Amino acid sequence: QVQLVQSGGGLVQAGGSLRLSCAASGNIFSVNAMGWYRQAPGKQRELVATITSSSTTNYADSVKGRFTISRDNAKNTVYMQMNSLKPEDTAVYYCRAELYTTVFPTVKTTYWGQGTQVTVSS
Repeated sequence: QVQLVQSGGGLVQAGGSLRLSCAASGNIFSVNAMGWYRQAPGKQRELVATITSSSTTNYADSVKGRFTISRDNAKNTVYMQMNSLKPEDTAVYYCRAELYTTVFPTVKTTYWGQGTQVTVSS
């Protein structure tokens, strides 16, 4: 089995910063792309940022210049540093990983973290 365990998040005032972490563990053969998504109340889940195994990054326009995604391949962990937070960043944030397990090392499977609430007050 594979698990993605998230940490970080919480309540912060506008202009503040938060850091999210997501660690993948279990029967992992290799990890491909990792990323962060968010879902605000009444809205669809949207991409925030992704990072490939070679650390190529991609950001939603709404967070460019404010959020930074990074990863530690040795720890199968992805991070997101969120600065200059705005009330519109309020959402549940989910990490996502595309990976290969030791049981099926040629089959790419997507896993999601449990979600963590980020609330930005004005």
